[in-house]
Amino acid sequence: MCCICWASLVFVCVYIYKQIHVFFIQARKQSEEFTDESEEEDSEDEPKLKYERLANGVTEILQKDAASCMTVHDKFLALGTHFGKVFLLDIQGNVTQKFEVSSVKINQISLDESGEHIGVCSEDGKVQVLGLYTREGFHEIFDCPIKVVAVHPQFTKSNYKQFVTGGKKLLLYERNWLNRWKMTVLHEGEGSITNIKWRANLIAWANNVRVKIYDISSKQCITNVLRDNVHLRPDMYPCSLCWKDNTTLIIGWGTSIKICAVKERNPTEMRDLPSRYVEIVTAFETEFFISGLAPLADQLVVLYFVKNSDHMDEEFRARPRLDIILPLHESYEEISSDALTVRNFRDNECRDYRLEHSEGESLFYIISPKDIVGARERDQDDHIDWLLEKKKYEEALMAADISFKNIKRHDVQKIGMAYINHLVEKGDYDTAARKCQKVLGKNMELWENEVYRFRTIGQLKAISQYLPRGDLRLKPAIYEMILYEFLKTDYEGFATLISTWPGDLYNNKVIVQAVNDHLQKDPSNSTLLTTLAELCTYDQRYDKALEIYLKLRHKDVYQLIHRHNLFTSIEDKIVLLMDFDKEKAVDMLLDNEDKISIDRVVEELADRPKLLHMYLHELFKRDHHKGQKYHERQIGLYAEFDRPNLLPFLRDSTHCPLEKALEVCQQRNFVEETVFLLSRMGNSRRALQMIMEELQDVDKAIEFAKEQDDAELWEDLISYSIDKPPFITGLLNNIGTHVDPILLIHRIKEGMEIPNLRDSLVKILQDYNLQILLREGCKKILVADSLSLLQKMHKTQMRGVRVDEENICESCHAAILPSDMGKPFGVVMFHCRHMFHRECLPSSGGAFPGVQYCNICSAKRVDPWK
Repeated sequence: MCCICWASLVFVCVYIYKQIHVFFIQARKQSEEFTDESEEEDSEDEPKLKYERLANGVTEILQKDAASCMTVHDKFLALGTHFGKVFLLDIQGNVTQKFEVSSVKINQISLDESGEHIGVCSEDGKVQVLGLYTREGFHEIFDCPIKVVAVHPQFTKSNYKQFVTGGKKLLLYERNWLNRWKMTVLHEGEGSITNIKWRANLIAWANNVRVKIYDISSKQCITNVLRDNVHLRPDMYPCSLCWKDNTTLIIGWGTSIKICAVKERNPTEMRDLPSRYVEIVTAFETEFFISGLAPLADQLVVLYFVKNSDHMDEEFRARPRLDIILPLHESYEEISSDALTVRNFRDNECRDYRLEHSEGESLFYIISPKDIVGARERDQDDHIDWLLEKKKYEEALMAADISFKNIKRHDVQKIGMAYINHLVEKGDYDTAARKCQKVLGKNMELWENEVYRFRTIGQLKAISQYLPRGDLRLKPAIYEMILYEFLKTDYEGFATLISTWPGDLYNNKVIVQAVNDHLQKDPSNSTLLTTLAELCTYDQRYDKALEIYLKLRHKDVYQLIHRHNLFTSIEDKIVLLMDFDKEKAVDMLLDNEDKISIDRVVEELADRPKLLHMYLHELFKRDHHKGQKYHERQIGLYAEFDRPNLLPFLRDSTHCPLEKALEVCQQRNFVEETVFLLSRMGNSRRALQMIMEELQDVDKAIEFAKEQDDAELWEDLISYSIDKPPFITGLLNNIGTHVDPILLIHRIKEGMEIPNLRDSLVKILQDYNLQILLREGCKKILVADSLSLLQKMHKTQMRGVRVDEENICESCHAAILPSDMGKPFGVVMFHCRHMFHRECLPSSGGAFPGVQYCNICSAKRVDPWK
């Protein structure tokens, strides 16, 4: 009985243990998944890389086995496991080939650039180099574990049948011309070889102490890069190597990163040194332990192992990180950082992770014993996915619109519709309606659906201003539905739509009837009346529209008249137009004299003299002669409404009756206008008398005398002023240039006090000096001009004159030149250009026998040219 109870108890305990174990496994998985999801949800910055687990065949492999290494080629992947198997996989993780290499861990797999040859090494010392598509191969078993193997990048070519292996020694294998493999020891004595990377003619490898680079072409080791973190175990924190290009090596060891550049040495410096040397261009320390490196343009992708620490949250402990950093000279700038949730990450160490990348594209693989995660640069589709996930619809729409040719999984219109739906859900109806223009475009079906949706939510007003109304249009019922909605609740908005929408978008008669129905309830509503006028205009009922505009005194009445040539309709409405806006009305009437005559306008305005004056005044300003028959009437209009413009009118008009004008001005005692009319009629003395007696303005009197320039007026002015000292002062200051001041000075009575007499006399003297200076200056100019002209005339007269056989003697009319030029002859030419034979001229005596008179055109004595 005791045995049975004890057995039952053991069974129960085992069952409970299994259930607890399963529970913890499930909880752990849920925790990992939750951690991954929560990180994505909490992150506000868009990740630079997109992650995806390698599934399909890989999932099945890693359930039974564990990944130990992997190599990436553009065409396929090669995966090694802890149970000694090598799997060739496609990019999706499907198994295409399988090799049973060993029964223990595969340490390294190497591929040449063509992907036709593969090198494999394992923990039991086996090394195999196989042709994937040929039967050639190399098989060797060593007495120690072989950690790494690397085949020549050009292994396919017959001249490059080389590979290296690394265990306790670094061995180079070359196939010679006898088709046998020759082995050469390149390095030994510094512990196990932990990593090898072969690029072109350079082999880089790492052991427990340092990194070395070997030049296969010159068969020389060209550098030694010592390990920095010497306190770390090299087997637990192995070195990571990666070639960025043929001359740039990236080294990651512990927490240290170094970028080395291989350079050609100057021939003058070689001596016994290698032809190449290595320069460390960048070196810096990182926060975590490095498990892998890969180049990304001018940046680096770094896989970090995060060791447990007390200050870190439990959820983030031991999770590997994949960072993108920008190397600087002695530091780096972090571009992005992602914590990765790989399977069983809590059980892994730094040496369990690897980072491999594809040379042809920005594709990276994070390898751990129980998981392989692919990471690639996010494309535009991924960027849009992230924006949509974060509900940044506007940015997503913009990104899709800019790169619509490059996106493959997204459609611009669908993104736009999602954005509109989001805005409607938020209640931002105005923005949603505005986006409809861009998103819906020319799709009339979608437009109609959106309009009805906005109607359902009671937001037709929001979408009204964005409806298509160009070549592509919706059904008239849609527009009428929106107009009805506005007419019920918003007269101003209704008026705005009528003024901005083309009249053929809807049935005009139906809308007119609806407006009339509302006007029956509110007949004086100006907004509805204005809108009705516009509708009548669309319906070509211009008279009705004009009537409404005039009733409302609407500013668009003039535009309506011009646009539809309604001048015949306004002949009896000129007074209404003038009362509404005088300036616009006058301008319109004057601009269209051919349609509304001046006589017609004058007739209509006969009972409104002020309006008539405005019209005739503007007419006179445009043309002094057009309204000449109304100039007599204008005299009274100016005198009544616009005296400041009366005098200019009298001066400019040549059709104004002077007697009538004088009568009006004398009746109203307009002195200045009367003076002007008297002077224009020839009664200058009476005009001057009015200036002196009524205006008592000496300056104006002097100005008037100057204009008339009449000695009798000056005499009258002097006589009137002789007993008035202020007038005398004014005359003394202004008379000097027109009348001799002595005439005035002699007539001044002795003892009369004259204000500012000294200043006036000084001015007279200054004016006199000025006149003298002007005369002297004019004299100098006259003399200089006369001399210049005399010199010019003399120079002209001294020029030679051409005489040929065509010239004749003005006396005998024979040729001036003899036929026989050998005989002596004489020719006389006067300044008047008449020519004579010497013998044809009458002889004259005296001291100058050659001086003659031209017998034809001059009685003046001149000196001839001989």
